[in-house]
Order: sequence, then C-alpha cells, then structure tokens
Amino acid sequence: MNTTVRRQDLIVLVADLDIEVTIKTILKRARSLGIREISFQVDRFVKHDPGCYREAHDYLRPFVRQFHYAMVVFDRHGCGREERSREQLEADVESRLAPSGWAERAAAIVLDPELEVWAWSRSPEVPAVLGWGDTKTDLWGWMTENNLIDSGAQKPRDPKAALRRALRTTGKRPSASIFGQLAQRVGLRRCTDPAFDKLKTTLHRWFAAE
Repeated sequence: MNTTVRRQDLIVLVADLDIEVTIKTILKRARSLGIREISFQVDRFVKHDPGCYREAHDYLRPFVRQFHYAMVVFDRHGCGREERSREQLEADVESRLAPSGWAERAAAIVLDPELEVWAWSRSPEVPAVLGWGDTKTDLWGWMTENNLIDSGAQKPRDPKAALRRALRTTGKRPSASIFGQLAQRVGLRRCTDPAFDKLKTTLHRWFAAE
C-alpha cells in the first residue's frame, strides 16, 4: 500500500485575521497573479506580529515535508522591532527559516507600516468598497482636504488612520471582510507597494503558470 502523502504547494503564516482573509483571497486569484492554481494553507499565529517575527521558524518547522514552500506575512508596526526596516525584518525571518529546514523555499513579507497600505490604490473599486457614494466628495480630494495625504502622493501618510476615518465618514465598521473585498475586486497590478511586489514576484518564481 502506498502511504506517501502528497505535498501541498504553500503554507502561509500570518499575524491576524485581516491579513489571513487578504492572503486567502489573493491566492485564489491565480490568473491575475500570473501563476498556476495552487494548493495552500493559511495559518493565523496567536502570537501575532511579534510571534511571526521571532518564532515563525519554530512554528513552520513541522511543515517542512508537508509543503513545498512557506511564507510569513506580518506588519512592521507592532512586531516589536520597528526600528528595523522592512527589508531588514524580512532578512531576519528568512535567515532563521533557512536553517530550520526550508533552505531557499521560504520568504517573509513585511507590511510597512501595516496591511492598510495595500488598501490604497487609485482603483475606483476602493471608494466603492469603502461605501463612498457618488453624492460625496471625491475620496482622494477629501483625504487631501483633511490633511491625510500629500498632494500627488499615491498613499496616505498613515494608511490605517486614513482608512478608519474614511469608514467612520461612510458609517461602515472596520472588518476583515473589507480587506477581502478589496483583495477580490481591486486589480492586482494597481498596487505599487514594495512588499506587494515581493509577494507577486515570489509567487511567480515558485508557481509560474505553465
């Protein structure tokens, strides 16, 4: 009897529910990512951002033979080492993952400063998801008038604060479903965030469409 268990493609360790919903939704958009359909598992770490930074290698070690690749996704703000850059934090995590059995099969994605930075693009789907109706001032003009974004900038200075204030204005409550809707509806080519670029590049390198 053959008892060999087939490896799944990818396991992703994330810091919270918002990131979990976002990553699950994005990974289901294989065609938009330019990758093949993949099998994946997304685990939410109870120790949140600090745990993902310090202990991802320990958490993921038991999965070395169950998955071909591993990824860790967490916020820079709240990880406990905010004095380090996004790139430094990613390198720290990857340097611990490699000797724990993953070698070159793992990557860290650090959201700088937080997941909300991915929410902001010039897509018309953003105001639609946030409940910004046609009767209100243009969302980007409103942010400029309220000193949330610099004129001509692509992202608000504080993406999380801007998102929370926009939702208060439209009467919508912050929830993971909002991130899921944005991840589903906004074109993946519109996001110019460096961490998102790394996510797409890494997935394409691992799972390029045949």
